[in-house]
Parts: sequence; structure tokens; C-alpha cells
Amino acid sequence: MLQAVNHERLPQDVRVTTGAFLAEPGPADRGSARSSKSFDPEPLVSQLQGRRVSVCIPARDEAATVGEIVTTVVSSLTSGGGGVPLVHEVLVVDDGSRDGTARVAEEAGARVVAPDGGGHDPAGTSPRTRAEASTTDTPTAVGAPPTAVGTRSGFGGKGQAMRAGLDAAVGDLVVFLDGDVSNFHAGFVTGLLRPLLADETVLLVKGFYDRPLDGRPGEGGRVTELVARPVIELLFPDLLGVRQPLAGETAAPRWVLEKCGLDDGYAVELGLLVDVLAHFGPEVIAQVDLGVRVHRNRPLDELRPQATDILRAALVRRGYRAPGSADG
Repeated sequence: MLQAVNHERLPQDVRVTTGAFLAEPGPADRGSARSSKSFDPEPLVSQLQGRRVSVCIPARDEAATVGEIVTTVVSSLTSGGGGVPLVHEVLVVDDGSRDGTARVAEEAGARVVAPDGGGHDPAGTSPRTRAEASTTDTPTAVGAPPTAVGTRSGFGGKGQAMRAGLDAAVGDLVVFLDGDVSNFHAGFVTGLLRPLLADETVLLVKGFYDRPLDGRPGEGGRVTELVARPVIELLFPDLLGVRQPLAGETAAPRWVLEKCGLDDGYAVELGLLVDVLAHFGPEVIAQVDLGVRVHRNRPLDELRPQATDILRAALVRRGYRAPGSADG
């Protein structure tokens, strides 16, 4: 029997469901951006109780959007930027960008790191080829599980970038954000943090939202609907209620991320979700309504590597060693 976190300890305006409350959303559950924008950061500061918060943004060629995301977090949620002293640092992991992502992020106030743990190229003009980058931008996993999955994706990969961010971060709580969101607001961060700060039994928080595709509501998330959710239905039914299993908007205590590890490439989101389930059970997973999320929709030919990584991660965790797996 699934259990749930103590909702009496969570603010009423935080729309969180976990454990037995992880049910398919109906029309009344489709939140607007107001649900997360209204998350007041002030009360969260006293709940930190000495804990530090790191916001980490893995990014590749996101110069058009990452600056505004960093600026919003720094100016609203850091004392150094004149905001509420909730976030202690903002990191951008530049995964081989060619468009000046690192420079834009640094100018906006982020600390920029590279997936190999070394310096970065602020101008984004490095002559490295994709093959060179994919072999050099792969750090040692932080607490990687024995089933860590290899990737065929270019450059270091999202999971490698997230591991590099975790390795460089100082926070006790880590909030991951995607760098391609064009309607970002500070409620993304405060919304993800509130369940962690309000209830110590919450160990992983995922955002959920409506994802338009070319302006059409509810049409985004093609890999989620065609790959991730069918895989979950067949292999991990305890996670059926997670509305956006591949959401990049994720928060967790540092020790949970280190214990579970972070897979390579696009396997990272599903891998973390399944590993938290395996280690701690479904009752520790919360999800928060972040309203509407607008981001760069990728063409179909760029979605196949994502789908492959996700399917491989699921199969490995069910005992099948697919070609290309790191341990198979």
C-alpha cells in the first residue's frame, strides 16, 4: 500500500502529490503559472536551518535563454543580487556550447563550470569537434550506481553535465533547472524547494506543467508520452502517477543524488526517478505544479537519442544489458 508525505506540514498553495496521491491529472488539476509564481520565497529562508541551496543549470547552446534564467534567480533569490537570501549559488555547466552560453551565463551572475571539471570557453568558440568533446567531457560519476548507463549522445551529455554540477556545488539541497525555458520565473525554484524544506521525508521533487508544442497546449513532451510513460507503465508501475518523469526541473538533498548516482546522457531523469524508488520507495517523491513551461522544441531527428538513452536505462534496471551499456 502506497503512503504519502504529511500534507499537513506542506503549505496549502503548494500543489504536491506523492505516494498514493500520485494519480493521473484531470482537467481541474491543470495548473496555471500562478500556482508556482505565488510561492513566496520569504518563509522558506527560515526553514533552511543552516542548509545551503545550489541551483545548477546544465546547458549546451542556450545563450538565447540561459542569461534571463540566471538573472532571475540571482536577482530574486540571492542576497548578493539584492533578493531574498534563499539560494547560495547559481552554477551553469557549459557542455561544449558554440554560441557563447558560458559568457552569457557568467555575465548574468552564474559560476560557470565545464563537465571535465576544468575551465570553460566563455566565447563558445572552441574548435573541438563533437567526437573530441564526447571523450574529454566525461567526469567520474558522483556515487554512480553499478547500473550506470552509457550514452551515445554527442558531447558530454546531460547526465555528465549534471554530475559535474553536483561535484562543483556547495549546496546541501540541489535544484536542477533546464537552460532552454523561455517563460522562466523564480517560482520554478521556490516551488521545487518548498516540499523539501517543509517535510524531511520528501527526498525528490519533480516539476510538472503543461508543455505547448508550437503554441498548441498539451502537445509537447513527445518522448515522455511515446517512450517514458509506456516504459513506466510496463516496468515501473509505482511511478505511473508522476506526470512529468523526464522533467529537468528537479530538486533533492545532495546525499540522495550521491547515493543514487546520475546516469549518462538523457537517461539521467528516468534513472534517478527509478533509483529513488528502488532505494526509498514511492512515498518520498513529490511533484509540484509549475504551470506552463515554454521551451525550445527539438526536431524529431534529435529525439531519437533521447528515446534510446531512456529505454536503455529502463532495460538495464530490469536486468537486460543492451548494447552500449557501460557495464554490459
